[in-house]
Amino acid sequence: MLAAFTFNTAENLPVGLLELISESLRVSVSAVGLLVTGYGVTVAVASLPLAHVMRAVPRRHVLTGLLAALVVSSLVAALATSYWLLLVARLLTALAQALFWAVMGPVAVGLFVPAVRGRVVGALSVAGSLALVLGVPAGTWLGQRSNWEVPVAMLAALGLISLVTIAVLLPTSRPEEEPAAYGTSRNARRFGIVLAAGTLSATGAFAGYTYIVKFLGDVSGFSPSAVSALFVAFGVACLAGVSITGAVLDRFPQSALTTAVATQAVGMLGLYATGTHPVAAVVFLALMGGALGPVFMTTQNEMLHCAPGRTDIALAANSGAYNAGIAVGAALGGLVLPLADVRSAFLVGGLLTVGACAVLLGGRLLPGQDR
Repeated sequence: MLAAFTFNTAENLPVGLLELISESLRVSVSAVGLLVTGYGVTVAVASLPLAHVMRAVPRRHVLTGLLAALVVSSLVAALATSYWLLLVARLLTALAQALFWAVMGPVAVGLFVPAVRGRVVGALSVAGSLALVLGVPAGTWLGQRSNWEVPVAMLAALGLISLVTIAVLLPTSRPEEEPAAYGTSRNARRFGIVLAAGTLSATGAFAGYTYIVKFLGDVSGFSPSAVSALFVAFGVACLAGVSITGAVLDRFPQSALTTAVATQAVGMLGLYATGTHPVAAVVFLALMGGALGPVFMTTQNEMLHCAPGRTDIALAANSGAYNAGIAVGAALGGLVLPLADVRSAFLVGGLLTVGACAVLLGGRLLPGQDR
C-alpha cells in the first residue's frame, strides 16, 4: 500500500509544483506539464513489453528492483539542475511504475485466499487514491514552504521503506507457481470486453477531467479558491468510491464495474447538462469523482479473474490501455475546445463512457463462446 501511494504521488506531484519547477529551472509551465504527459505515455507504451521481458524473474526481486529505481530516480530528480535531467529521472520512475502495477496485484492477492482478494485490491486502490487526496496536496504544501526538491526527495525515503520491507518479508517463488499467477476463471472473451470498456471509459473521463478547472471557472462560475476546495472534494469522493466499491468487490465483481462506468457517465453528462448551476455542478462532480477510481480498480480486479493467460500480463495490458486512454482523452478534449467549448468536452467524454457501458452490457447479452 505504501509503494502504491508513493508511485501515484510521484506520478502526479508535478501538477502541484508546476510554477515552482518552472521558475527554478527557467522553463515554461507547459514544458513542466510534459513531465506528467510523458510519464503517462511511457507507462502506456512500456507496461506490456516490460511485463513480458520480466515474466520469469521472481516477484520479490522484481519489486525490490522497481522500488530501487524509484528511490534512485527520485534522488536524481531532487538533485536535478536542468530540465532534461529531471525529465530523464521522471521517465525512469515511469518505467518502474509501468511494471509495478502489473506485478503488484498478483503478488498482493496471492497472499490471501480467493474469497477476499477483492478486498485486497480495494485496499491497494485506497492507497493509490490517497496519493491524490493526501500525497499531492501535502507535497505541494511542503514545496511551497521550502522548495520543490524537498517533497521529491521525500518520495525516495518512502520508496526506501517499501523496498526494505518487501526485500525482507516477501517470500521468493517462481512467478508461474504463485497462487494468483493465473485467472480464477479464464475467459478470453470477457478479457477483451473489460479491456475495451476500460479504455473507452478512461478516454471519456480524461477528455473532460483534464479541463475541469476551466469548466468550473468558466461554466459554473466558481472562484479560484472555490475550485481548489472542489478539487479536494473531488479527491474525497474518489476515495469514498474506492472504499465502498472495495467492500463489495468480492461479491459483485461484474456489477461493480458496470455501476462505476454508469456512474461516471451520469456525472459527466450531468455536468454538461446542468454545469451552469453551481449546486448541480457540485453534485455531478462528486458522482464523477466517486466513479473515477473505482473504474480502474474494478477492471484490475476483473483481470485477476478472467485473464486468459498470466495475470501479470493481463494487468500490464489493462494498465497500458488505461494510460493510453488517458493520453488520447486529454488530446481529444484539447481538439474539442477550440471547435466548441469546454462543456462539449464533457459531452464527448460522457458519450464515450456511455459507449463503455454499451460494451459491458452487450458482452452480457450477446451469445458467444465465453471460455
